[in-house]
Amino acid sequence: MGLFSFFKKDKDAKEDLNKGLEKTRTSVFDRISKAIVGKSTVDDEVLDNLEEILVTSDVGVDTTLKIIDRIEKRVARDKYLGTSELNMILKEEIAALLQENNSGDGSSFDLPEDKKPYVIMVVGVNGVGKTTTIGKLAYNFKMAGKKVVLGASDTFRAAAVDQLKIWADKVGVPIVSQGMGADPASVAFDTVKSAVAQDADVVLIDTAGRLHNKVGLMNELSKIKKVCQKVIPDAPHEVLLVLDASTGQNAIEQARQFIAATEVNALALTKLDGTAKGGVVIGISDQFKIPVKYIGVGEKMENLQIFDRNEFVDSLFK
Repeated sequence: MGLFSFFKKDKDAKEDLNKGLEKTRTSVFDRISKAIVGKSTVDDEVLDNLEEILVTSDVGVDTTLKIIDRIEKRVARDKYLGTSELNMILKEEIAALLQENNSGDGSSFDLPEDKKPYVIMVVGVNGVGKTTTIGKLAYNFKMAGKKVVLGASDTFRAAAVDQLKIWADKVGVPIVSQGMGADPASVAFDTVKSAVAQDADVVLIDTAGRLHNKVGLMNELSKIKKVCQKVIPDAPHEVLLVLDASTGQNAIEQARQFIAATEVNALALTKLDGTAKGGVVIGISDQFKIPVKYIGVGEKMENLQIFDRNEFVDSLFK
């Protein structure tokens, strides 16, 4: 990729992010400016208004209180700070919070060199955009020069298997599938074995999105992990939980249940472009101490982005 192409791609990604976060920015963070009109100092009333705005933007109560506490300490320490600096302080504290939770440390679709193939098991309830996220990940990894293999282990819904096959054809990557009703663990085993044989760089395994039977879900995901480890002892390297940002606090509850069921170590937040609840990214990262790795800010395949905390916060306060 030439230098011009690189900068154009980077510029396009920023524009997509700004557009994707527009609803959150206008409905939530613009309210902060209105809350401090006529005020010169950060007093209790300003902080109360800020607290209400953050809670109603789905940042979450616990995370909001943590942010407010940090701001109070800074205001007490730096007596000169007024409402004109409030946006700057809030921006810095949110970025610091995301950094503490290791969210947004990535910058590209690179993979650890010592993990080949790098196995990603993708989990999440039906309807959050899980299979679509896998398709977009496959596209972005392929564009980064990686050899990708997909595994259709969500065998409880014919639509899930068919949808993943459509994505495999669209992106131009191989898929391992045994159809609806097959044993999910068997499909996962065949997928990882096939990926090793093909000298693939990354494996993306789709899994069932059932939550009504948590014991069954836990057992199934554990079985998939065990069969993967028969081929690659430390697989899966990543258990990626996909959440729909537009569901706000419901996404946090889904995260809690999946984290209890399996060892989730990465998060993807989809549909940020269709919601004013983008604050949930901050709350989820803080509550579970699991890094947000990807965000979806539009329909295009390029609109699944590596989460960059500084770009994200800059866009919220743009």
